[in-house]
Amino acid sequence: MNKKLITIGILILICSIVCKLIFCAIQNIELDDFKPAAVIFVVDSSAYNQQKLDEEIKYLKSVCAILDPEDSIKILTVTDTSYLIYEGAPTDGAAITNALEEFTKSDTKEYNTSYGIAIKKAFEHSLNMKKEGFRPSIVVIGALEENGDINKQIDWETLPENVKNIKKYIPEISMLFAYADPEKLDYVKTKLNPVLGEKKLIVVNEHTVNKSQRRLLEAIGR
Repeated sequence: MNKKLITIGILILICSIVCKLIFCAIQNIELDDFKPAAVIFVVDSSAYNQQKLDEEIKYLKSVCAILDPEDSIKILTVTDTSYLIYEGAPTDGAAITNALEEFTKSDTKEYNTSYGIAIKKAFEHSLNMKKEGFRPSIVVIGALEENGDINKQIDWETLPENVKNIKKYIPEISMLFAYADPEKLDYVKTKLNPVLGEKKLIVVNEHTVNKSQRRLLEAIGR
């Protein structure tokens, strides 16, 4: 009887040790696999896009809400030029709100909109954040309507090649385009899907944006 109890005790002890080792191994794997994300937002704050801006800002904040405190974000505006209006943690809601309220007001007489400069800056920030150990993702929020200086606009003929070059340094880069009309989003898909693929390119209109957060998390490896 004593021998059976001793045997059972030894087996329980062995099982508990094995379970603890497996648990520790799983934790280490999860920690090793985790890589903080750097989400670079490109927000259309031009006069043309002011009508939808409040809704788009809510969407931006909803994306920030699903990110981890270790992640980092940057917010670039789109008008006739592009400026960085916020960089820091996605959890600093007050600072994000203040920056958006202060720097997305647009002169109603100024309708020139140039996404090209903002996209170029987003690529540059992505390269820098990659060097810092982050997994970059670019989120473009706006109508994708451009006018004004053509040299500041997106060159859709060369953009796929530019993305291909960026992927040489950031193979895991992803892009999300939200709130443009379906016709424009379809054009984005046609141009960039061959380069980025289905999992790394996300396009959503105003009716499907709520389904995009989960896909974005998957794109950044969560």
